[in-house]
Amino acid sequence: MVEELAQADDAVAACVDAATWALTEHDLIAALDAAHRLEQRLAAVKLALIRELDGRGTATAQGASSTAVWLRERLRLTIPAARRLVDLATALDTGNPGVRQALADGQISLDQARVIASTVNTVQTTAGPEAADKAVGVLTDWAGQFDPTHLRTLGTRILDHVAPDLADAAARAALEADARRATRDRHLTLSEQTDGRLRLTGILDTETAGLFRAAIDPLSTPSGADDSRSAGQRRHDALADICRLALRTSELPEHGGDPAQIVVTATYDELTRQLGAGTLDTGLHLTPETVRRLACDATVLPAVLSSTGQPLDVGRQRRLISGPLRRALVLRDRGCAFPGCDRPPRWCHAHHIHHWADGGTTNLDNSVLLCGHHHRHLHHSDWTVRLAGDGHPEFVPPAWLDPEQLPRRNHYHRRT
Repeated sequence: MVEELAQADDAVAACVDAATWALTEHDLIAALDAAHRLEQRLAAVKLALIRELDGRGTATAQGASSTAVWLRERLRLTIPAARRLVDLATALDTGNPGVRQALADGQISLDQARVIASTVNTVQTTAGPEAADKAVGVLTDWAGQFDPTHLRTLGTRILDHVAPDLADAAARAALEADARRATRDRHLTLSEQTDGRLRLTGILDTETAGLFRAAIDPLSTPSGADDSRSAGQRRHDALADICRLALRTSELPEHGGDPAQIVVTATYDELTRQLGAGTLDTGLHLTPETVRRLACDATVLPAVLSSTGQPLDVGRQRRLISGPLRRALVLRDRGCAFPGCDRPPRWCHAHHIHHWADGGTTNLDNSVLLCGHHHRHLHHSDWTVRLAGDGHPEFVPPAWLDPEQLPRRNHYHRRT
């Protein structure tokens, strides 16, 4: 087998640098079909090898805690991906020879095989081996027309075709199996990047996915005609808004004796002169402009440090935008005050029109509600905000956008 796989590797390697531009469209499609079929056949071989290694206990003999962990190190896979391979290899070996043969023949893909094996196992548990064999044939035929997602949906009613008298019971069993699989596979991985950013990867179970979409979808819509963010950027900013809302509540558990919070350290002189970077309690650094924006609606804890950075005196926390002031701000602005924005008050920050670090006062006449996107936009653009004669905020666009720089208001929120 090793020699034959080496020959196959040489043959595939010869195709990598082939002049695909010289092929006719018919030959390109034929080559694509052949490559896909070969990929599935190799997957069947790979699963057979994994099943044999798992059965022999090779992983534990070499010091790994499981075959999935061993595969992670050997093939550089994630644990969930390695576990799915082991589970599928076991399923195809123990009760699904028809599915294994369909994969080996290149008739179905690896993901389709996973769906079929799972569905057939449920059918066998519910209706017995005869109905399971019929289900393999039906599902394999369907695999020629439907992708894995549609195949799984159709599979929930497979007994309507192979054992109608047990269809309802099978549907319940399939749903329960999906729920168990979703619970088992749920995970969220946080990977810190070298520049302080964070990569999120994971799988949410069905219930959590529903909660997440319900929370993030309304906040992911464009905030106005001038919103040039991509869909991914809007989802990122929506997640940030959700986190800020959660941090404002009193229902999060304490962390180290303090309410859930983010901590930014900066010197007062550098903050007022917009020169120094801030430092998070995780050790990561923020730009001066980001620190000033965060300070718009924050709790400030003054501290006196020695020349070596040791704390000598720590004063009381001072809330820049107090509860009564924020309520008055909400009554006045009714939501994000930026022209054309429909974000409600709960998603908004309180922004100092004249920054407090520059001597601005903390009162209603020097405050305005802004959503996260427009708060960042105001800090990083040439837009300015002021209170008009009637006490409501108006925004002056930059000259490149409006040479006359006519003030604009938010007419979305109803005002009495």
